[in-house]
Amino acid sequence: MMPTLNIPGTDLRVSQIGLGTSAWGTSHSVEDANAIFEAYLLAGGNVFDTAHCYAFWRPGGEGQSERTLGELIRRHEARDRVVICTKGGTCDTGPDYPRPRQCLRSDLVRSDAAQSLQRLGVERIDLYFLHRDDGITPVEEVIDTLNELITKGQLRWIAASNWTPRRMEQANAYAVAKGLRGFCASQVQWSLATPDWHVGDDPAMRHLTHEDRAWHSKTQMPVIPYSSTAGGFFAGVDPSRGVFNTAENRSRLDRARKMAMQLGCTPSQVALAWLMHQPFKVIPLTSTNNVAHLDESINATRVTLTRAQCEWLENG
Repeated sequence: MMPTLNIPGTDLRVSQIGLGTSAWGTSHSVEDANAIFEAYLLAGGNVFDTAHCYAFWRPGGEGQSERTLGELIRRHEARDRVVICTKGGTCDTGPDYPRPRQCLRSDLVRSDAAQSLQRLGVERIDLYFLHRDDGITPVEEVIDTLNELITKGQLRWIAASNWTPRRMEQANAYAVAKGLRGFCASQVQWSLATPDWHVGDDPAMRHLTHEDRAWHSKTQMPVIPYSSTAGGFFAGVDPSRGVFNTAENRSRLDRARKMAMQLGCTPSQVALAWLMHQPFKVIPLTSTNNVAHLDESINATRVTLTRAQCEWLENG
């Protein structure tokens, strides 16, 4: 069975690998998703990640991920065995998902959460992320609104996605001062490969920087990274394409391949193991419609790396 860990400061016991569901109900049919759902549960997985906006980029796709996840939880009578993670408070993405500049104002956070609950068909969300940070709404208002929903029994725990450490720290300092619940985890893009765009190019998106990692090491706030194998960069997707095509990343891929040969595993498993051997807790997200690929990701939890091996993979 897959190892589990506790998210500090909460009663959440989560599997070491989380499952992303953004394509469920759209490019992944309900039955395809069902096969992955069953295999993941059987392996001891319990973290299902979705969002209010998934998958607005496909015709009729908005909300389908949450609806499909809810349907499968009911089909398998699995509510007590899963940790539902969903996200609201997304920024404007154009005509297919229009949002105001202040996307974290109280009324929008409340309505996003209410709609997610309705789509999922549950009374409470286990871990609720704010998908983006608008940089405008005071953290005091954000924390007050989320704690209002906690008090109402709609949310259990709260977290941040694509937020800066500075804003998370401000929010949590306010929560501590007021005796409220603060953010217990951060979801951000992170893998052994670093994308070629700089944090700040898109204020709504972040990948974990070295400075961010130092902050997480100091605070011990867990990270739940998406794109944990760099969009297939370590899984055999043509490395000459996409945002990971840099000399540094190609060197890391080469080292991951060499390490995989030594350890008898795959480069993707090495990349996932690297994330899980950081000095703070990391729960990588994987997403697939292929059970064999899912098994490969889950079995990365069996790969053990030393600190020296982690350093070599990253820096040579």
